[in-house]
Amino acid sequence: MTEAMLKLESLKAGYGPTTVLDGLSLAVAPGERVAMVGRNGVGKTTTLRAIMGLVPLAGGRIEFLGEDISRLSPHQRARRGLGYVPQTRDIFPSLTVEENLLAGLKHRPRSAVDEAYALFPRLAERRRNGGTQLSGGEQQMLSVARALLGRPRLILLDEPLEGLAPLIRQELLNAFQAMSRETGIAVVIVEQQVDEALRYARRALVLDHGTVVHESDAQVLLRDTETLDRWVGMAVH
Repeated sequence: MTEAMLKLESLKAGYGPTTVLDGLSLAVAPGERVAMVGRNGVGKTTTLRAIMGLVPLAGGRIEFLGEDISRLSPHQRARRGLGYVPQTRDIFPSLTVEENLLAGLKHRPRSAVDEAYALFPRLAERRRNGGTQLSGGEQQMLSVARALLGRPRLILLDEPLEGLAPLIRQELLNAFQAMSRETGIAVVIVEQQVDEALRYARRALVLDHGTVVHESDAQVLLRDTETLDRWVGMAVH
């Protein structure tokens, strides 16, 4: 693998007395698409939150673009080029689609909003609608688009397909493919829709008890039903 842009070294983190990440180490190269899969509760979301600075570290180190960011605030990490789209889709419900997007510009010109509309044409059609008037899929598109307008070098996607209809999931995945192709952004995606995540990604990491227990090409894991059944609890179709 080329020189990593993100390195996690022996991370330990959790909530109160509960340790969730226990010696987690991994790396992500520039422009790489990584799917992080595993059973519920094994530390996937906690990993993304730790990278973003939303969970304090009890040990280990996070390096991004050659800098130790372990002690930086979430805002400082975002300014370094990390983007994060949580499961909760944190949009501003009282604002319109366009107002939500403007909030993500980070001193870029207003015209940059057109980048979001090019990636998600559905948002252009809804630009005057309020956040509460959007479907779950549209809210997810808005959350992703707003994060991208900050021009992150790496974006963390936490279950972006959760609860969405198959057609909307495919629309989002098509947008993610375009996003990867056109911007060269690196992506780490955590997703329970394992087959779809693996088809999108290039490399797969399987987590269990807060550490990586399997790493392979994503397409190889997609066909490895024995490993999927053992560590994820399912064989994809």
